[in-house]
Amino acid sequence: MVADSDSNIAWHRVQLKKNRAELKALETARFTMGEIATSKRNGQTQKTIAELKRKIAQSERAIADHDKRTRRPLATDLQSLSNGSWSHWDAYTQQQRKSSQRSSGRG
Repeated sequence: MVADSDSNIAWHRVQLKKNRAELKALETARFTMGEIATSKRNGQTQKTIAELKRKIAQSERAIADHDKRTRRPLATDLQSLSNGSWSHWDAYTQQQRKSSQRSSGRG
């Protein structure tokens, strides 16, 4: 996994991993040990599973939004590259570009 410069996204990635592991453990225990349909614990387990799924979806949305804003396109075909926004990936800022054009014209 790539290190995140945004601490909020890093937190979501950790929560996502933790919540998925907890959900897997709950669902595995539910099917291996079984549950009685009328038990009070069954209702609590269902609430816990629903809450974990909600948290997982929230973290996935936050990570997907961040990735959409910051990641380069993975495909290298002309169509994919032409649709991407490359302005913030440029090695030079607008100010650097203007100053280099002025200095190169003096020669």
